[in-house]
Amino acid sequence: MQKPNILLIYTGGTIGMMKDADTGALRAFDFDSLLDKIPELKLLDCDIQTVSFDKPIDSSNMNPTYWEAIARIIESKYNAFDGFVVLHGSDTMSYSASALSFMLENLEKPIIFTGSQLPIGDLRTDAKENLITSIQVASLHRDGEPIIREVCLYFEYKLYRGNRTTKINAEHFEAFDSPNYPTLAESGVHLKVNHEFLRHETFKEDLIVRTAMDTNIGILKLFPGISKPFVEAVIGSQNLKGLIIETYGSGNATTEEWFIQSLKNVIKNGLYVINVTQCPGGSVTMGQYETSSQLKSIGVISGKDITTEAAVAKLMYLVGYNIKPEEFQFYFEKSLRGEMS
Repeated sequence: MQKPNILLIYTGGTIGMMKDADTGALRAFDFDSLLDKIPELKLLDCDIQTVSFDKPIDSSNMNPTYWEAIARIIESKYNAFDGFVVLHGSDTMSYSASALSFMLENLEKPIIFTGSQLPIGDLRTDAKENLITSIQVASLHRDGEPIIREVCLYFEYKLYRGNRTTKINAEHFEAFDSPNYPTLAESGVHLKVNHEFLRHETFKEDLIVRTAMDTNIGILKLFPGISKPFVEAVIGSQNLKGLIIETYGSGNATTEEWFIQSLKNVIKNGLYVINVTQCPGGSVTMGQYETSSQLKSIGVISGKDITTEAAVAKLMYLVGYNIKPEEFQFYFEKSLRGEMS
């Protein structure tokens, strides 16, 4: 058996920084000398190559143009490599992992997003473990076929489905969680893969990269006392095509007449409105309470148990591909990449 070929794609972020021992200043890490700086990688049973953005970015500046750049790198190297590890800043990693899951259709190889809370050169860094285990996970094969066949996120000993994750902490090493879906693997003394939760699809067609993401969408988070002028300013935004409403509990919202009527008007005019719960865990169940029944009756689309990050990516994706209005709700409420139950 040939050793798996793994491609590291460095986009930017804390993981790619080194602290100068003399000055304490952070500087960009030279990924061409990766094996020299992290000799433990030589112990992995795989061949590793690296590629980096010409100008690495802070993940706060991540947008669909960079998502396309990552997707195109994977597309161009797809047949030459058995797995991919994307090094990315943690702040928007869940958005990017979600976006790539939709953009890469018929994916049958592992794409593992990872990063770190401390720079790779820091004495107490979490970067080395995250990087080493991500590469190991991307290398997992059985009978010549990859075990992981989807876009994932690995952080602090846990592998998650990428479009099920959300960042929960800015300071702890355990920075991510997957509140509505179990972990795909856990790293301890042994690497334990939870095979029953993995995607197992096989496709007759080759990989298709779809990059038409429409950014004319928005998020409206409800709060007690939200005002009519504010809501109407948001839903009346120029060129707005899709809106995610972060509601209470299982999809509940104020039943004030002005609120329901405002949504009814914009839905009638072609705006897609998605109901996603503000709660870290749980699902939207419109109609369970009176406070969500009216939303259902005026045509609000259920986000079920999707994360806000995945909802953003999915909405950009579906709007970008001009799904027919009469089919839009069907496709949003249908699980396309394992993003909802």
